[in-house]
Amino acid sequence: MEHLDHLEHLDKGLVDELAQVARETVREELREQGRKRRRAAMLYGASGAVALYAGAAVALAVGLAWAILLPAWAAALVTAVILGAVAYGLREAGRPKRPHAPHRVVGGTAPGSPPSGMGLPYPPMPAAPPVEPGTDPESPHHRG
Repeated sequence: MEHLDHLEHLDKGLVDELAQVARETVREELREQGRKRRRAAMLYGASGAVALYAGAAVALAVGLAWAILLPAWAAALVTAVILGAVAYGLREAGRPKRPHAPHRVVGGTAPGSPPSGMGLPYPPMPAAPPVEPGTDPESPHHRG
């Protein structure tokens, strides 16, 4: 029986050692993946910055081309309008589409009942302001 207790201690030591090796292996693998991802992120960022400068150079070229036909201020204005239109188009293209969104009209009529179908959504409005008892609404001194 004492011999089995000794083996149990060896099993626990083996499990601890295997767990330590597994932790170190996983930690090293995560470090390596982190290095690769940082490098990729840095390259993507640099690519974006260079693309921004390339776009600015194209905008400048368009503006200079327009300056052949127009005054410089008008060429810059035309270029800005073109870039604004492109930016708007890109924004609209990237916007998620909602196929079943209800069409709302500003100043339109309110629905007759709430979507639940449980009566009026708000109390009905009176057709005319309330008249105080004992006053004549047709009188010129009546305040309404």
